[in-house]
Amino acid sequence: MSIVTLVSGGLDSTLVARLAKEEGVHQFPLFIDYGQVCRDRELAACRQAMVSLELPDPKVADLSGYGLLIKSGLTDPTLHIVDDAFTPGRNMLFLLTASAYAFQVGADAVSIALLHEDTSIFPDQTSYFLREAERMIAVCMGRNIKVLAPLASYYKSDVVALAKDKGIENTYSCHKGGEQPCGECIACNEFKF
Repeated sequence: MSIVTLVSGGLDSTLVARLAKEEGVHQFPLFIDYGQVCRDRELAACRQAMVSLELPDPKVADLSGYGLLIKSGLTDPTLHIVDDAFTPGRNMLFLLTASAYAFQVGADAVSIALLHEDTSIFPDQTSYFLREAERMIAVCMGRNIKVLAPLASYYKSDVVALAKDKGIENTYSCHKGGEQPCGECIACNEFKF
């Protein structure tokens, strides 16, 4: 089996890549630049994580125009980082891009680091969304490409514990993009379990 692993430099996606590596799955790491404010720090952490996991340097999909058009707290620093965090269609954009790349490289699946559905705050973080996305991807691509969410049964505390156990370090998960985590954004707040 081979997969396109969506990687962001964050703890969750780095753990997904690590788990796939341990299972001997051939991976094509893919970083999506969707115009996020924290792009530079995310990409630097992502590249470092792939080196530490002995995986290929991630391909970068430059979709930065998406963030110019679709304004949110993640793409526009003038908007509120939490109240305006919903970026409509973001996860579908990720999965569609990863699936098109999977089609090109002959991969069987794409992998996204969504956590337990109980932690979902947006409609594109649910098991229903993943099932429907997989169905639409098959229609778009003309063949089945599995959509995997290996952390779907995990809560953030589980991810933190497992990542620590596996020695995962130096990830970046702050939406503001500063040198130090802001402690305010959704990504930072997930660690306050």
